[in-house]
Amino acid sequence: MTQGGNAPLTASRVTVEVTAPKRLDVSALLLGANGKVRSDADLVFFNAPQGPGVSHRPATGALPDAITVDTWAVPADVARVVITASLDAPAGTFAGTEPTATVRDAATGDVLVTFTPHRLGRETALVVVEVYRRGTEWKLRAVGQGYADGLAGVAGDFGVTIDRPAPRTPPAPPVPATPPRVTLDKGRVSLVKGGSVSLVKDGRPLLTSVRMALGWEPARRGRNIDLDASCIAFDARRERLETVWFMKLNVFNGAIQHTGDNLTGAGSGDDEAIDVHLDGLPPEVCGLVFVVNSFSGQKFTEIANAYCRLIDSRTGNELVRFDLTNAEPHTGVVMCKLVRQYAGEWVMTALGEYVDAKTARGMVQPSAALL
Repeated sequence: MTQGGNAPLTASRVTVEVTAPKRLDVSALLLGANGKVRSDADLVFFNAPQGPGVSHRPATGALPDAITVDTWAVPADVARVVITASLDAPAGTFAGTEPTATVRDAATGDVLVTFTPHRLGRETALVVVEVYRRGTEWKLRAVGQGYADGLAGVAGDFGVTIDRPAPRTPPAPPVPATPPRVTLDKGRVSLVKGGSVSLVKDGRPLLTSVRMALGWEPARRGRNIDLDASCIAFDARRERLETVWFMKLNVFNGAIQHTGDNLTGAGSGDDEAIDVHLDGLPPEVCGLVFVVNSFSGQKFTEIANAYCRLIDSRTGNELVRFDLTNAEPHTGVVMCKLVRQYAGEWVMTALGEYVDAKTARGMVQPSAALL
């Protein structure tokens, strides 16, 4: 199967094996029509191996971790069963070791389909495939959606309260913690590099239209400072779909629109902005990366008070701010990304990664690597 593809299930009871060169923990989540678990008991994994119609098989000898789904026994209010894989090693990533899902007829052992996701990077967990209802039939979809915060991140997106699965091996030495993901429940958020914020409040999507605004101070002497804000849209395979920049002001029938080029940074408030109507984006858009380039050639160490902020387009309220402090001597910066989670919500992550590029064209490859 290819990523995003689906196929009918030709067996009523199937086993999904997930293998990789690294040791994996395979889990399943039973989701209702709202895309959430009914309770924490709907997470099936090595510490809770039995659920209604779903069971976990631990790796033994030549047999890998696996999930078995008996579609006849799955409760009627469960719309789909999501199969995930997370790395057993605390500091490991899937970079260069993409796992393969093998779906077998549980009765005969015959292989029905296989699926290997496209290139992965910093992900530590993955929604591999899902078994879902379509009317009275059951089908299989190849997903390949990655997460950087392990099983806890996957489970949290689907409504499970979990900190981290208990390790089956002695704990490794502590590794530097990444900033936690927060929501907008308490209002405006100031992000630090690597920090993430989920665009939900009280468990529901807060907004559908946002503005990503950029500001900086004009040069006090010498050449004018011309910064350019751009937005690069990617699909699930990290392939570029479109770029919105000063040479192309809108894409996807206006779902992403640039407000226009500012050549100097003069004027109060924001200097450039990009409006994004999240509901208007085609389903193949999985990630948006916002980048800034110094078209005039000054390095960011020469630019004062550069920032980006996320604004609710409907109310004008500032939701998230990320200031470019501790700038580096480069002409391009990958500011932040908006990633559509498999559960449907959008999550913004501050990146602040500097590269040498003066236009958006030079930012595509480094942006893809950071998704």
